[in-house]
Amino acid sequence: MGAPKRNWAVRFVEFVREVRGELRKVSWPTVPELKKATTVIVIFVAILGVVIGWMDWLLQQIFVVGLAKLF
Repeated sequence: MGAPKRNWAVRFVEFVREVRGELRKVSWPTVPELKKATTVIVIFVAILGVVIGWMDWLLQQIFVVGLAKLF
């Protein structure tokens, strides 16, 4: 039939070894690359927060304040 089932501990050790092997293949960023990427992400998130806040305010003005004036 199939291969015999191996002990869960043996499978776990094999998994950890394979993970370590894959991590050695990773191309890690340099410190300047990491700083640049972090700066870009922080700026993007800040801009996105401002845009979402502005949209929230605008929609509140339209639906809450604007509709209240109709009735």
